Amino acid sequence: MHFNSRYPQLPARLYHQQMPLPLKGAKAGHFNAALAEQLQWSEEDKAQWVEICSGQKTFAEFEPLAMVYAGHQFGQWAGQLGDGRGLLIAQILDQQGQTIDLHLKGAGATPYSRMGDGRAVLRSVIREYLAGHALNCLGVASSNAVGFTSSAQGVQREKLEPGAMLLRTSDCHIRFGHFEWINQYQPELLPEFTQKCIEWHYPECLQAEQPILAFVSQVIQRTALMIAQWQLLGFAHGVMNTDNLNITGSTLDFGPYGFMERFRPNWINNHSDYQGRYTYQQQPSIGHWNLWMWLNNLVALCPENYDKEQWKQDLAECLEHYEPTFLEHYRNGLNQKMGLPRFHKDSFDCAMAFLRILQSEQLDYTQSFLRLQNREYDAIKDDCLDRRQFESFLSLYNTIREHQNLAELDGAMALANPHYILRNHMAQKAIELAGRDDFSEVDRLFKLLSQPYLKQRDLEQAEDLAPLPSDVPEVMVSCSS
Repeated sequence: MHFNSRYPQLPARLYHQQMPLPLKGAKAGHFNAALAEQLQWSEEDKAQWVEICSGQKTFAEFEPLAMVYAGHQFGQWAGQLGDGRGLLIAQILDQQGQTIDLHLKGAGATPYSRMGDGRAVLRSVIREYLAGHALNCLGVASSNAVGFTSSAQGVQREKLEPGAMLLRTSDCHIRFGHFEWINQYQPELLPEFTQKCIEWHYPECLQAEQPILAFVSQVIQRTALMIAQWQLLGFAHGVMNTDNLNITGSTLDFGPYGFMERFRPNWINNHSDYQGRYTYQQQPSIGHWNLWMWLNNLVALCPENYDKEQWKQDLAECLEHYEPTFLEHYRNGLNQKMGLPRFHKDSFDCAMAFLRILQSEQLDYTQSFLRLQNREYDAIKDDCLDRRQFESFLSLYNTIREHQNLAELDGAMALANPHYILRNHMAQKAIELAGRDDFSEVDRLFKLLSQPYLKQRDLEQAEDLAPLPSDVPEVMVSCSS
């Protein structure tokens, strides 16, 4: 590994250094060899991946640390939070020279654990391992994981479950909540911390007339892009607290996430979300709310000889670009999924008509786009109770596509519509087998999700392609992990 240990350069009040506490009887779960190669792991590192991913081996070049941050959880100020069960164990350079965090999840209690035990259970580790891999392969910026380990040690949740550890990678673990903690508890650290964030993650902004405003604009644009990509894939994060969004617009902190199956925009995929705050349809507005809360913490960075009211207005004007940025990416992406020309005046209305059909008929989101792509119009219509609604849509759809370059539109369609998403029941099957020390299904799903836009008949199973039957209870996922 090529180390670039930079987070410890920050004031010590921003973290607590401690060693991980390995679980008893650690054993191999699954290893992402391609990612290890990308991260320039040596052959020795690869041979010791179980020891590294179970907290038994650390590195002289980096003393593990837990970060402190705060946050708004479910819309309410939650005060001090922090890495309650995870440790940053290294920062290394990948093959492109980018600094990547290695974060060990389930590494034991820290000063920020509050009432938690600092552990992770096997089911949540597998869900995060597969989800990060799936999103990366779908083209969405996300944390990923080098591997995970199971153990013989039990961890108490609603019941006793196998303990596990995950070695998560991300381009950034600095969250909106870091700024909230600093602004609330150590405001004198805010200028230095913000400067380091810009130097490390947005160095091009240093050349701007107002580097902080340039930094803010970049964070807003990347967040808008990420959420637009979530919406296009039917991905619901489930817990969009301010401490679960980072400053590089890469997906972080998988809890009760879900890839939507039947198209239900108000679907509550997190059964701890009693008010439905974090439903799929709410994600764009919650992204805006979280950014607004983040910007409030930057008011104190008003430059000298700069009118403070003007500074507030400038920050607010940066946020005004969030909605049009989101809509641009979403509209263009939805038109691509539909095989419709981007600049036709009726394309987006036609796409929304299709979504209304999926919603009213409760059709599968992913498979319906594939059917449209394959011109299986009769198959879609046969699944509709209101066949005339579909016929009206299809007439408009064909009219718009008439006289267009269909080969080009269909080619773009194939790049936007995956054959495979990680359905909750797929992950659940892998979890149940892993609980019996059988990781074959984890391996199958890992391979299947590695090429989601490519049909893989030798790997796929029938249950990968459709929701559970309506008379089968859906898999329940909550914040417990």
